[in-house]
Amino acid sequence: MIDIISGVLATADTAPARTALIAPDGTPVTYGELRTRLLTVAHALRGDDDFGVLFAVRPGPDAVALALGAVAAGGTLVLADPGLAPEVFAGRMALTRPRWVIAESLLYLLSGPLERLARRRGLLLPNLREPFPGARHLYTGPWLPGVPSGALRVGGLPGVPSGVGGLPAVQGAPVTRDQAAVVAFTSGTTEQPKGVVHTRRSLAEGLRLFTEAVPMGPGDVVHTDQFILGLPALIAGATWSMPGRGDYAEELARRGATHAFSVPVKLHGLLERTHRLPGTLRCLLLGAAPAPPAVLRRAREAAPKADILSVYALTEALPIAIASAEDKLAATGGDLLGAPLPGVRVRVADDGELFVAGPHLARGYLGDAPLTELATGDLVRLDAEGRLVLLGRKKDMILRDGVNIYPGVYEPAIAALPGVGEAAVVGLPDPDTGDEEVVLALTTTAGYDEKLLRKALPDLMDAPALPDRIVTLPELPRKGRSDKLDRAAIRQQVAR
Repeated sequence: MIDIISGVLATADTAPARTALIAPDGTPVTYGELRTRLLTVAHALRGDDDFGVLFAVRPGPDAVALALGAVAAGGTLVLADPGLAPEVFAGRMALTRPRWVIAESLLYLLSGPLERLARRRGLLLPNLREPFPGARHLYTGPWLPGVPSGALRVGGLPGVPSGVGGLPAVQGAPVTRDQAAVVAFTSGTTEQPKGVVHTRRSLAEGLRLFTEAVPMGPGDVVHTDQFILGLPALIAGATWSMPGRGDYAEELARRGATHAFSVPVKLHGLLERTHRLPGTLRCLLLGAAPAPPAVLRRAREAAPKADILSVYALTEALPIAIASAEDKLAATGGDLLGAPLPGVRVRVADDGELFVAGPHLARGYLGDAPLTELATGDLVRLDAEGRLVLLGRKKDMILRDGVNIYPGVYEPAIAALPGVGEAAVVGLPDPDTGDEEVVLALTTTAGYDEKLLRKALPDLMDAPALPDRIVTLPELPRKGRSDKLDRAAIRQQVAR
């Protein structure tokens, strides 16, 4: 089975001069250059197997080479999300204990010497130095104040020794496909960080499912910042085009994109400004959030010749189902997710919750027993054709900009602040985009000051969860014998 490392190297061996990546600034990188960078990193990091690598590099060719090189050396990537509250970051690091830190030199500067300035500008960055005694550091970019003494610079790594053409051995043996490859956190809780552990095997199976459902090959240009779409492109011999900061539609046209990925709310904003997407586009994929009918209709009008596909996936299982815009618009009685992809096993519990299993399922959660089946928290039904139809969410999760927000993670800490009685975080969906406005509803006590509250929130909440509005109420509605918060009633009260 070809996996995320051997698949990319196999393409590089057969077509080294072909363009593998287009950087956000438009700079092309060939497969041969990517192979050299990947192997250089792999040989520099080689050593014991199963070592943690805290990874904090923005999407770009360096990020791809560093990530793949670290995994090839036997490392497990631990993704350092920007905007993490200090307590959340500390909780995650206590579980993973990375032996390497790979980061941009700018992040060392902004999380160290310029930390106060960064906070004043609204940037909340994890400290990349203090929590890792004994860890080694590898950085990209020029040396800047804050880079630890003794850190290695990516551009200064020694080349692969002459006569060594392949991957390094780990403890005298090749890395296996059951090696843990990445830990991605899905919850911001400080007490029980929830890290999803994927292996090289589970990622390879997920990529296989994806490429079987969305064909691509040499000559195709896949425009995305998502690894789950970019890696299949590289394995298939296509070009992975990474979005820059310019106009998205113009970038698609300039690079001749054949495939593109977008979050529905961002596509909605794009189509507000641009009514036509380039004719080269054959496939437009939507994911990370439900795609409302209004967005699907506008996408169909903007790209009449392209396949508009909505991908249903979870961090623990990438992907699960894919549905076309036409099928979704024709479906009734819920949001059509599509038929489970080949090899994906599904089970609908008595309460309607969807359970998923299959070869692409993550190994499990960090520190927990292996997963054999995933409880998705989504309520579904199977239609007459065996397709999954989403009916709602079992949990009180809020979805904004493709990020899952769990209110219960933050409410106790907010309620403990001076002047706050009770706190509830609720989401109000936008009927046009499907994205949710995040509202903090609370009761107040003596000494309440909204300015002080807003100043305190970044230390308690992940950046994507910070509220759009704060609303004070006389009391928070409750229901049932257990006196639980009535979130539906709260949403009604705080709606504009």
